[in-house]
Amino acid sequence: MLHIILYAIVPIVVVMLAGYISGKKGIFSGDDAKKFNKVVLDYALPAALFVSIVQASREDLAKDLKLTLVSLVGIMACFMLVYFVFRYCFKKNTGADAAVSALISGSPTIGFLGFAVLEPIFGTTPAVALVVAIVGIVVNAVGIPVGLSLMNASLEKQPGQGKKESAWKPVLHALAQPVAWAPILAVILVLCGLRWPAWASPSFDLIAKANASMAVFSAGITLSAIKITINWQVILGSIMKMVLMPLVVLILGLVWHMDPFNLKMLVVAAALPPAFSGIIIADEYDTYVATGTSSLTLSVILFVGFCPLWIWLTDVALKMF
Repeated sequence: MLHIILYAIVPIVVVMLAGYISGKKGIFSGDDAKKFNKVVLDYALPAALFVSIVQASREDLAKDLKLTLVSLVGIMACFMLVYFVFRYCFKKNTGADAAVSALISGSPTIGFLGFAVLEPIFGTTPAVALVVAIVGIVVNAVGIPVGLSLMNASLEKQPGQGKKESAWKPVLHALAQPVAWAPILAVILVLCGLRWPAWASPSFDLIAKANASMAVFSAGITLSAIKITINWQVILGSIMKMVLMPLVVLILGLVWHMDPFNLKMLVVAAALPPAFSGIIIADEYDTYVATGTSSLTLSVILFVGFCPLWIWLTDVALKMF
């Protein structure tokens, strides 16, 4: 546990704090953070996912079938639960507000913090990359399109709104992003039995290594520009993200007899703070911005304690079952 705190949690806090201080001092702004995020999502993360996955074998992918199913069912079940709770339990919320809540509290920020958290704890292995890739595909290629479709359906009912976009447009847009198609391409190459030459990896490694540090630093800058307000929706959103999602994933993994190592990684991935992409979408639509960003901030703080807690709880559950 001490190793996890010193090698996974403390470095994230230090780098995020550096970004936060830089933002408060005006060295970097929210616009700079968006540019850093674009480098991470369009270049560094896709490179890291691609190079790691192509080094795996068909046997490795076959063992990860349960990982894919548990990720899809667990994350999307929590995603929809967040949507319905925030839609019907808070009368002032619109469908668009609930959709943003689901995009934030129903999605882990796997793209930004996945490697930064998992590699120090579980090592730099293809297994870690597969967990990041699979959860990333669920969040980006399934969760975001569903959330945007729910948001568009709600906005269409409001006066002055135009015709709703096709439900397939967000799906196609998500799949066109490098963070989605790069891991899919890598999986296809592995399934086809095509060997990735060792000499080609260094060309990707340099930008891939910038993924975790730049993502965490950028997160600190983003948080520095946020005015935090705590209310019941913020607290509930944080609880559903930090407690409910990893619990659901843990239960499903135990029921489906997942590989223990994969299950531990997946539970930690599910316990990650809310996806920053939800905040970006909220800002673009000017919907639920203040509450969503406050929930994100509170969850980031809570993650410092919940990360080692969920690792310990998963170990206990695996010994019992």
